[in-house]
Amino acid sequence: MPHTPLRHLLDRFGATGSLLCAAHCAVIPLLLALAPSLGFALWLGEDTERALVVFVSLLGLTSLVWGYRRHRVIRALAVLVPGLIALWAGLLYEPLHLSLVPHAIVMTAGGALVGIAHLMNLRLNHSHVHDASCAH
Repeated sequence: MPHTPLRHLLDRFGATGSLLCAAHCAVIPLLLALAPSLGFALWLGEDTERALVVFVSLLGLTSLVWGYRRHRVIRALAVLVPGLIALWAGLLYEPLHLSLVPHAIVMTAGGALVGIAHLMNLRLNHSHVHDASCAH
């Protein structure tokens, strides 16, 4: 098992990335008209969105499963899973993906849930006490 600072770093990184992902999804409808003139086309593109969802999913699952193995509390994973489902639905479900405002709402909510899950995991890891009942 890696040292606790690495766990904290992963959760902080994951929370920051997920919340940035949520901000990215919330800003898309506002900046879409301005994107070409401001040079935001790359930031708002589908390839960036796909890469963010894959990255957020891998980091979230890795970090939160790692955390769960330490603290044995399912709450953070219970928030992560609906967040990832929302992100993947917004990315892959065609009618939702093509509807600008619903897509932005679902992706923003998904990113926010993933960020909250990382913060919960960080708190659970920080409050975990090693005692006789602890296997780690």
